[in-house]
Amino acid sequence: MARTKEFDPEAALQSALELFWQRGYEATSMADLVEHLGIGRASIYATFGNKHDLYLKAMDRYAEERDPLLLSELSQPGPALPAIRAVVRRYAEEASTVEGRLSGCLITNTATELAPHDPAAARRVELSWEHLETPLHSALIRAQAQGELPEHREPRALARMLLVLLQGVRVVGKASSDPARVRDATEQALSLLD
Repeated sequence: MARTKEFDPEAALQSALELFWQRGYEATSMADLVEHLGIGRASIYATFGNKHDLYLKAMDRYAEERDPLLLSELSQPGPALPAIRAVVRRYAEEASTVEGRLSGCLITNTATELAPHDPAAARRVELSWEHLETPLHSALIRAQAQGELPEHREPRALARMLLVLLQGVRVVGKASSDPARVRDATEQALSLLD
């Protein structure tokens, strides 16, 4: 007869996500996970697999929580450029907070820590970036169709520029104690939408 789990796997996954997000993959040991989650090593392995498997599941959870919000923000009816500007400024503001400096963005952190040598992590980073670029691109197409964005602007190239900006904002926001650096760069990039 199978034993009943004595912990909530969803809560444990969320807790693992928070720990990985705060410390990074390499700096988080299995002993750290056992202590932070409050469950035994064998239970972690039985439920989630090894540390790498758990990290990938945490990345998936992170994306599930954040992707729908962005899509909702960028697909509202009405003018599209104000929504795009609001999203970009929100990213910049979040990156400049104390919490943003401590944790950054799990996807951006993974892109710099694991993606260069971890194909599974790199696939998830790419997928997350597609989930950011695609709604930006759609909103920019809508902006152009509504006459908000000049015809000579290329929506795909602008969406990619904004994606790179947002990822850079996360990196610089995490490493810099000067919020003006992120804010000034953000406003300069947004001026390309005029």
